[in-house]
Amino acid sequence: MVLSRWFASANKINIHKNALASKIKQDPYYRFQSDLEIEIGAQLGIKIDVNIASVDDWLRLPGISITQARSLVEITNSGINFLCLEDLAAALGVSVLKIQSWQPILYFAYYADDSFHAPAKVNPNNATLNQLIKIPNLSQDIAQQILIDRESNGKYRHIADLQKRLNLTPDFAYHLMNYFQFSN
Repeated sequence: MVLSRWFASANKINIHKNALASKIKQDPYYRFQSDLEIEIGAQLGIKIDVNIASVDDWLRLPGISITQARSLVEITNSGINFLCLEDLAAALGVSVLKIQSWQPILYFAYYADDSFHAPAKVNPNNATLNQLIKIPNLSQDIAQQILIDRESNGKYRHIADLQKRLNLTPDFAYHLMNYFQFSN
């Protein structure tokens, strides 16, 4: 009798875990609600690379605010790498214990400034001419056009807005997308 109740209880837990796993698999931006969901996500192979994570990636974690997510993206876009959970906690201004449950899906990789894997992102809404001309294949003329148009018509909303305003080819806009990070 006791054994059959135990099996029934274990079966309910497995059904619940399987349902969560299915839900997580189907949504690439599923927002984890609990430590159990993070554990399941890790078992499914989900990883968040903390040094190239987007705001949407950060918002998958339980308890993180959009302000904190934006702050983390700004930090990494400025060239600062997080090397461990302690670095992340310090940047968020919280104790390591508060974010310890995130550890199973966080991936800490170091990217050098000249790393092929993570090109430095530039915000075209506040970039200088010197920052823009460091982008491969971006001529000084186009860099100046970016600055002049930004001054005349305001900030760029996204890559398509920049492409339209500067009359860039789709291929060149696609190239720039890998080097630009748009924010106000």
